[in-house]
Amino acid sequence: MSTHVPERATEIRLASRPSGWPVEENFAIAEAPVERPGPGQILVRNEIMSVDPYMRGRMNAGASYVPPFPVGETLTGAAAGEVVVSEAPGFEPGQKVVHSLGWREYAVVDAAAATAVSTTDAPLAAYLGVLGGTGFSAYVGLFEHADFRPRDTVFVSGAAGAVGSLVGQMAKLRGAPRVVGSAGSAEKVRYLVDTLGFDAAFNYRDGPVAEQLAAAAPDGIDVYFDNVGGDHLEAAIGALNVGGRIAACGAIGQYNATEPPPGPHNMFLMVTKRLRLQGFIVSDSAELRPDFVREVGAWLRDGRIRDLQTTVDGLRNAPSAFLGMLRGENIGKMLVTV
Repeated sequence: MSTHVPERATEIRLASRPSGWPVEENFAIAEAPVERPGPGQILVRNEIMSVDPYMRGRMNAGASYVPPFPVGETLTGAAAGEVVVSEAPGFEPGQKVVHSLGWREYAVVDAAAATAVSTTDAPLAAYLGVLGGTGFSAYVGLFEHADFRPRDTVFVSGAAGAVGSLVGQMAKLRGAPRVVGSAGSAEKVRYLVDTLGFDAAFNYRDGPVAEQLAAAAPDGIDVYFDNVGGDHLEAAIGALNVGGRIAACGAIGQYNATEPPPGPHNMFLMVTKRLRLQGFIVSDSAELRPDFVREVGAWLRDGRIRDLQTTVDGLRNAPSAFLGMLRGENIGKMLVTV
């Protein structure tokens, strides 16, 4: 199979570290030589890539669970595409793969860092969403760290986002009697209830989160899946029943703060209610991936779970897609076609 490979291709680099909210000037669009793969490597023409909240933390210089993006170098992130040249056994030109070298048109990927996928089983974009790290985050956080049980009432913040929209659906599929979500617009609230099957949802811009949560879950909640932090976490602590559990996946409400935001003022309820709060990094739970693929793959094939996507066309628009995701302009997973 012969495929033309250009001499140069487009990539997106980190031009400078942001202070507060990132801006377009923090990114640089560059043309770079397309390298040829060496032994044990493949050259992938990226077709679609993901922009995710965790990338904001990697734009800072401070230490975290993953190294920061180096200034002046090409950004990275989940991507999917087609093998065009292979120097690795088990990979052939024409195969579709997922890997972590997004933000560029072409990527030389170590074979060990690429996973072959079938577009017969699911659309390619699904391997960045419901069947990728996004879906796995929802699955691990809800079922392992929040120790979900079928009788639990569940509250999800950022519920119309990539992870949150899947958490609510998974909870209902596993038997939750009531699932409540928060989102940032009336359109998203309607989508959660009318399309995804949430039992209740509210716009956190319409009033105090604690008051709206109390109205949506008058008997309290048993599980809180936290994507936001701040006032949502405080409200959830107040609403949780005795023995409630919190899975802390993210805190997007704090990612662009220039000063440390105030923490919840009701932390003593963690003691009196015997609550449990568990932060997690999904890569720590690789042993659960076969169960995840089996169960969620079946839900997807049966049409029981929706893989929501907001797609922006063109690699050069990836910075604006990333900024839009931070502002909450997406419903479901924010993807960029390369």
